[in-house]
Parts: sequence; C-alpha cells; structure tokens
Amino acid sequence: VQLQASGGGLVQAGGSLRLSCVASGSTVDYDAIGWFRQAPGKEREGVSCINDRDRITEYGDSVKGRFTVSRDKGKNTVYLQMDSLTPEDTALYYCATDTYYNDDYGVCVTFGSWGQGTQVTVSS
Repeated sequence: VQLQASGGGLVQAGGSLRLSCVASGSTVDYDAIGWFRQAPGKEREGVSCINDRDRITEYGDSVKGRFTVSRDKGKNTVYLQMDSLTPEDTALYYCATDTYYNDDYGVCVTFGSWGQGTQVTVSS
C-alpha cells in the first residue's frame, strides 16, 4: 500500500486546514489509517488512530475536540480536519497504514507503511 498525504500549508492561528491521505495498492483498511506529526526537535506524536477493540477513532490529548478524521473509501482517501489551529500544531504530518491505539500505553502504534509528510505551519 502506498500513501500520499497532502493539504498542508501556512495558516494563521485560529484557522483550519484539511489534510488528505490517498491510499493506493492492495487491500486497504481505511479505518486503520492513522495520523502522526513531528515538530522540529520533538518526538513523533500520534494524532489519531483507530482503537481496534471498539473501532472508535482515538485522538491525542492535544488535538481532541479540534481535529476530526473522516474517510471516503470511494475516493481511497482519509481526511484530517484541523480546526482552531495554534502555533503548537506546527509540524510535519504523516499518515500510516495499519495503525492502532494501544490501550496499555495510550498511544497510536503503526504496523504498516508511511506516506511522505505534509508540512503544517501555524503563525501566531
């Protein structure tokens, strides 16, 4: 499976962006495509992923209530709608296949492949 993320850009604080992750290749579990981000000098952070126990999408604490994942399987695409952006959301955003929420550690873990990142920059 190959993934291509897009939709990043420069936005002012309080604004919105919608990222897209298009999947191609063999059979894809679109529910299991997760999002991560990495800011300069920081560790990679899970933004959203599916909890395989109940198939509910989990979100990182820092984005809960502001970011929303949606899926359009007809377009082979998973979206990440990002609202009320702050400069702390500035990062390179990635999507990845076979990504699941680990209940024990409270983090997203991926077992699949990564797309290239798309840069999101939020100005104050």
